[in-house]
Amino acid sequence: MAQNHSFDDAVTRFRSILEEQNQRVDRISKAAEWLDYSKLDKLVIGVIGGDGIGPIIAKETKRVMEALLREETSSGKVEIREIEGLTIENRVKQLKPLPDEVLAEIKKCHVLLKGPTTTPEEGSGMPNIESANIAIRKAFDLFANVRPVRIPSEGIDWVFFRENTEGEYVLGSKGMMATPDMAVDFKVITRPGARRIIRMAFDHAKKTGRSRVTVVTKANVIKTTDGLFLETAKEVAKGYPDIKWDGWYIDVFTAKLIDEKRRRDFQVVVLPNLYGDIVTDEAAELQGGVGTAGSANIGARFGMFEAIHGSAPRMISEGRGEYADPLSLMRAAAMLLEHVGLSAKSAKLSKALDVCGVYEQKVKITGRPDGATAAQFGDYVISVLKDAGLEAKWKSHQN
Repeated sequence: MAQNHSFDDAVTRFRSILEEQNQRVDRISKAAEWLDYSKLDKLVIGVIGGDGIGPIIAKETKRVMEALLREETSSGKVEIREIEGLTIENRVKQLKPLPDEVLAEIKKCHVLLKGPTTTPEEGSGMPNIESANIAIRKAFDLFANVRPVRIPSEGIDWVFFRENTEGEYVLGSKGMMATPDMAVDFKVITRPGARRIIRMAFDHAKKTGRSRVTVVTKANVIKTTDGLFLETAKEVAKGYPDIKWDGWYIDVFTAKLIDEKRRRDFQVVVLPNLYGDIVTDEAAELQGGVGTAGSANIGARFGMFEAIHGSAPRMISEGRGEYADPLSLMRAAAMLLEHVGLSAKSAKLSKALDVCGVYEQKVKITGRPDGATAAQFGDYVISVLKDAGLEAKWKSHQN
């Protein structure tokens, strides 16, 4: 239970939060130059297993990347480096969401492939430390969470841009008990923070030939913070006259994602943090479940790529960990390769995952002993990557 505070204490803490966030606005306004991966002598890809099923699916994803990038790693152009220590046990022991020694190792890499990590919740019996994901996002200012969802058979091709460093999540560990009977949490939206994620969504639409960006808020009720997000969208949209944009309220938009008549109209969607987290899980479920979707966390100088699901501790406690589905993290690996400029490798992996996870499914994961293990699925993907007929096989399923 959070510690009780008097009104005066609450006001003092709130002032501290405002000062901290104002400093963050100043940092955002001094935009860093984007890293050009093509100019690196060697690209270092860090791999973190995490908790629960994380090490299991990370191991298989690392195997797939090593098979795909054998030439690049042999020549020294790419290094795939495993990073230890981001376990719930170590984080709880140190009372830190991101131990210093782990952060130091991550900083030696250019991008990170990360397995899911457990975040203690109230009543769990563990210290109420912050999410490791949020800590990494803040440490590297990974402001854009990008989550694609594709269902070709239904004409669905969505890309979600979720703001990653603001909203309720950035202050989620700083709420307080203002009185014994009143809990208060905080939400923050800043103009420069909103501007950069919205601009990234519009830039993506322009780059990929898409014609529509949808901005999702609850600005009719959450008038100040969501209102600022929507107002900023109107400002940014003026710079993209060839792209249509519209605003939707989160409740209606969530309903329309399952409306077969309307959902295929959506293309690029940009949302504040909490809404983006919820909606993208719903969207992934339509694709086949959260186990099928990867995501990117992108900043100017660093990128973290991960599955959108959690660490599934129940699978571990029930002895089913080896049957975890690595498809989502493998999708994230394909996004990582695209981000660093290895587009041909990314496309090849994406096609192999389509064949293995969607079209053929010769090795099917069920999460239980009646299905394949993560290792068996990893073997399947590697064999398909080596298949000279992969391109033709993939094309045969497109129509």
